[in-house]
Amino acid sequence: MPHHRKHHLDTLAISILLTCCMLWGAQQVLVKATVAEVAPVFQAFVRFALATAAVAAWCLWRGVPLGNAREPVGATRAGLLAGSLFACEFACIYVGLQFTTASRLTVFLYCAPFWVALLLPRFIPGEGLRGWQWLGLAGAFAGVGLAMGDGLLGPANAALPRAWLGDLLGLMGGLLWALTTVVLRSTSLGQVAPAKQLFYQVAVSAAVLPLLSLALGEDWSFDFSTFATMSLLVQALLGAFASYLAWMWMLAHYPATKISVFVFLTPVFALMFGAWWLDEPITPALLAALTLVAAGIVLVNRRPR
Repeated sequence: MPHHRKHHLDTLAISILLTCCMLWGAQQVLVKATVAEVAPVFQAFVRFALATAAVAAWCLWRGVPLGNAREPVGATRAGLLAGSLFACEFACIYVGLQFTTASRLTVFLYCAPFWVALLLPRFIPGEGLRGWQWLGLAGAFAGVGLAMGDGLLGPANAALPRAWLGDLLGLMGGLLWALTTVVLRSTSLGQVAPAKQLFYQVAVSAAVLPLLSLALGEDWSFDFSTFATMSLLVQALLGAFASYLAWMWMLAHYPATKISVFVFLTPVFALMFGAWWLDEPITPALLAALTLVAAGIVLVNRRPR
């Protein structure tokens, strides 16, 4: 049965989105800190293997069937496609972190709302943005660019001669994220339960990522430190299970173009957690960026007369 959809974001939606963005911002710092101990793609595999078990348990508890007998026509095929796109996205992220900084990769990754805004109206005309909404989207992106300016244009680039490769992988990750959103919204997969949608994505990732890890020659070791163990649990249970399940539910009930603009807050939260964790200063540029992001969100979600 199709989900009842709302045309504007209410208080519940905004609260969920802010919480997700905070989790994802903290997770970016956490993943980068853990890469030094756990190989990147192997780390992603462990994360999604744990998340797959968690999502499967949730589906069993909630009575969500994991088989495809009751699914709409084409949902299984679309689910496998969404899962493949999702796995490739995180392969780009984790591999890209080897060549560039987390902040540089994040600013390219979170170009995803632009891809969504450009691609989704081709499939669902009602998802298109108006002129002032495009202005809000551009303002939000400008805010993120301002916050990341030092990392993108500063002298640190000289120390990362292959940063362009990480940047390109981050941009590709953002495109793959947007394509996953398009599949979820424009195919019969959107008619299945959000938990089942998420199961397709984490399960396919858990199957594909270990093959990529082996192909890259990464070392496999399950002798994790306490920090790495806690990091992987947080990434899996909060980052890949709870927050993504909430995101799937949001996509099923609210306009994708309007909720996608909130992801611009994630790199800003990443900077804030970096300042708290790594004692990095909060600069006037960051405060200006927060203002631009907030103004962009207001414009994109402004109700038409």
